[in-house]
Amino acid sequence: MILNHGHQAEQAPHLAVCDCPLPCFLEKILSDYDLPEYNFALPDSLIASHPPENRGDSRLMVLARNGLVPPRDAMFCDLPSYLPKDALLVANNSRVLPARLRGKRESGGKVEFLLLSPLPLILKNAAASSRRGIFSQEAECLLRAGGKIRIGEIIEFGENFSVEVLAKGEYGKCWVKLSWRGNLEDIFANGEIPLPPYLRRKAENGDKTRYQTVYGSPEKTGSVAAPTAGLHFTEEMKNRLLGLGFGWTELTLYVGYGTFSPVRCQDIRKHAMHPEYVEISADCANTIRQAKADGRPIVAVGTTSMRAMEGVAQKTGEIGPWQDWLNIFIYPGKRFKVATGLLTNFHLPESTLLMLVSAFANRQYVLDAYAMAVERKYRFFSYGDAMLIS
Repeated sequence: MILNHGHQAEQAPHLAVCDCPLPCFLEKILSDYDLPEYNFALPDSLIASHPPENRGDSRLMVLARNGLVPPRDAMFCDLPSYLPKDALLVANNSRVLPARLRGKRESGGKVEFLLLSPLPLILKNAAASSRRGIFSQEAECLLRAGGKIRIGEIIEFGENFSVEVLAKGEYGKCWVKLSWRGNLEDIFANGEIPLPPYLRRKAENGDKTRYQTVYGSPEKTGSVAAPTAGLHFTEEMKNRLLGLGFGWTELTLYVGYGTFSPVRCQDIRKHAMHPEYVEISADCANTIRQAKADGRPIVAVGTTSMRAMEGVAQKTGEIGPWQDWLNIFIYPGKRFKVATGLLTNFHLPESTLLMLVSAFANRQYVLDAYAMAVERKYRFFSYGDAMLIS
């Protein structure tokens, strides 16, 4: 069986929805902007449904960003040998929230709830809204039930947490009012890790640790997906890099559901990205600026770190402190102002993540490398192998 665009999160027909002002087939689209040009055949057997037995026991494909050197095969433990000298690594320290809860409707029917809004922002805004020990806050979520969800409906998740549906969007998205007693973090501590739908399995006990980076900050628990390039790192590898003179700094991007959302416009430039909340501290921004001033390479650990750095630079003209939403979409033709290297995983066909990687290096070069990875049986997606482009 071959995987293509059909195995993405929102089970909508390919190109069933398009915001283009004219039907896409009436326009001539350059290859870099043509959605089918980002498709590739992938056997199901190469989807890494589980992580390797030991964290860090992954393969590493090494690409030269200029495309002048053929891709090289290595292991992730060889990473220090392939990073540019004196490189600064910029990682995303957000953690995945066990954001999936199961509740009941007034009729007794079952409902599956997935929180999309970052929990730290909800808690921050809810602190001032408490009345007699009851907190409330509006948020975005996904709701799935056996029947139609109604506006105004209240769904119960035990005695201390309920959800009122305020508005409905496409593909199960809803705007809701959360109401709870006690500690909301404790309520979600009993939730399920929201594994990506393309893994096609339910979360298991081991995912609560393996679908998190070792350097993630507990205070930054609010993503609905892991910054997967970071899953390869062990504490030993991080300390080894520091001992060899490489730099390390961390920012926060709360990974949103948009990372799974398929592109439905054939002209990818017309795709609308979902916003994600980004936090870059003054210390992190200063570290990155100083590295740039010193001429040191800056390697983004994952597409989330890349989106955060480049999104802020695009908005402000430079990398600086930031606490706000970003909805940057990076595809071929976009210029990179900060990062000179990228560590990433192998991504879904026709995904915005593959388009970002294709913007950082040549699209055809990247797709040729993907074909080579298929031939050499690399493991794909969140729990799969890694690629370094520098």
